[in-house]
Amino acid sequence: MKKIIICCLMLIIANATFSQQTKSSMPLTKQDYLQKSKNQKKTACILLGGGGALMITGIIIPKGDITHIDPAGGKSYKNDGIKSVFTQTGALAMLGSIPFFIASGKNKRRAISVSLMNEPVLQPIKNGFVYHPLPSLDLKISL
Repeated sequence: MKKIIICCLMLIIANATFSQQTKSSMPLTKQDYLQKSKNQKKTACILLGGGGALMITGIIIPKGDITHIDPAGGKSYKNDGIKSVFTQTGALAMLGSIPFFIASGKNKRRAISVSLMNEPVLQPIKNGFVYHPLPSLDLKISL
């Protein structure tokens, strides 16, 4: 019984110590969304270009010598395996770039559309002026 209690306590302590924060302390700003969009677009372009290069390499690699002839008339060549690895990896990399392009566009639209901020506004108080934060809504409409 003591071993079970000790194990449970160890799990609770480990969970509390190594758990990730579930709520972010500050919401993402316009600059954060733009930077995130830029990084995702760069990743997508790298995947698309690298995948294209791998596919072209797979197509350019020569077939090589015939290694096996099937009775049905099919032939196997020496470099068939490496050619298929290059082309399939390239195709998967190119397909993997699609979600990054979509996420990049979504983050860019979030950054451009609406942003909430506190604008410092000069307000008169008694014998002087003081800057007070005033909530404001920034809306950009592209024409």
